[in-house]
Amino acid sequence: MAVRSGSGLIIPLGMVVLISGQLLAAVQVAQAHQLRFVTVVYRHGDRSPVRAYPKDVHQESAWPQGFGQLTQIGMKQHWDLGQALRARYKGFLNESYNVHEIYVRSTDVDRTLMSAEANLAGLYPPEDSQIFNPNISWQPIPVHTVPDSEEQLLKFPILPCPKYLKLQEETRHSPEYVNKTRDNLDFLHMVANETGLSDCSLESVWTIYDVLFCESRHNLSRPSWATQDVLNRLSDLKDFSFRFLFGIIEQEQKARLQGGVLVAQILKNITAAAQNPSKGLKFIAYSTHDTTLGALQMALDVYNGKQAPYASCHIFELYEESPGNFTVEMYFRNDSTKQPFPLTLPGCVHSCPLEKFQSLLDRVISKDRESECQVCSPRNDTEVIVGLVACGCILFLLIILLLTVLFRQKSQPIGYQHVSDVGEEHS
Repeated sequence: MAVRSGSGLIIPLGMVVLISGQLLAAVQVAQAHQLRFVTVVYRHGDRSPVRAYPKDVHQESAWPQGFGQLTQIGMKQHWDLGQALRARYKGFLNESYNVHEIYVRSTDVDRTLMSAEANLAGLYPPEDSQIFNPNISWQPIPVHTVPDSEEQLLKFPILPCPKYLKLQEETRHSPEYVNKTRDNLDFLHMVANETGLSDCSLESVWTIYDVLFCESRHNLSRPSWATQDVLNRLSDLKDFSFRFLFGIIEQEQKARLQGGVLVAQILKNITAAAQNPSKGLKFIAYSTHDTTLGALQMALDVYNGKQAPYASCHIFELYEESPGNFTVEMYFRNDSTKQPFPLTLPGCVHSCPLEKFQSLLDRVISKDRESECQVCSPRNDTEVIVGLVACGCILFLLIILLLTVLFRQKSQPIGYQHVSDVGEEHS
């Protein structure tokens, strides 16, 4: 049996059924994998160095806006990222800005606030009624923040936390740290001498690489001692300093006190979206720092050992596979010339069921971080014990004294009184 098409072609009925079945299956698959929510965590764009070393010929005056500020290169990087996110989520996010769909939060630092603004400029260029000036292809979109002194979510390491500082001290005594120091001792002395720094350690040498890296990107002269071999070695030590902050030893415990805080918030956002997939926000963006991405990715155990580059972006996507059945996918964009590459949470598949995603991360989420941050000092414990023993001894002596007094009182006859016999003799 056959079917005649509108153009006169005769198509076998079996083929019609096959094609219809394939189209129906494709529609069902498309409907079964619906994007419901996105969270992105990105690093700020290109900036000036945060400081200069004493012997550097390029001091703060060499940078138009001073130290630690977003450059025009950095602004363009985040505008490009905004455009890339716009293309990736076309059809999911509204073409024009909608206050009910997106929320952006940044640390209270100039370069992250400006990066968020540049990113939003690329994500939501104004259209139609949102244009307030035909000569400006930009519209104001809110970026939320909290004072730097109150930041407990996006800037790492989060301090004060005595337990974390104790773990860092233990890390300094780890074989890897000790060997790394020994193998680079002469090199660190050379760097200290060339830069004029009084102290140059595995933990501080990253600042030297940062200065040289920023200066080279902006075509400023490089000192003769900073050969390519020196730069490569500084880069390796810089990456080691990030691992020192959140890994090397006790990575899971460090995560509970640091990156796990952000993981917990992201999971909370994802869970809320899964509970109300057709309501609420669709997109949350966090504008942060390289240490934020380092802490986050080490808590997730997906860190590649390298500092997150400018405008790199970690993506979490929540999909609904069927009614009430959700999965989470992660991607990392660390190269603007390539599509974000997939990340897989250890112990799961790339498209990880939400319940498993949550259970696997439970180990790095503290139920009471304030309590876990506390450290019981051995010295203080000894002082408490000695104090308790002393109080116990005093109490024991007081009890003995009280019992002795009571015993002596009971040993005398009730109503005893001495009677003089002088009167009887008289009589």
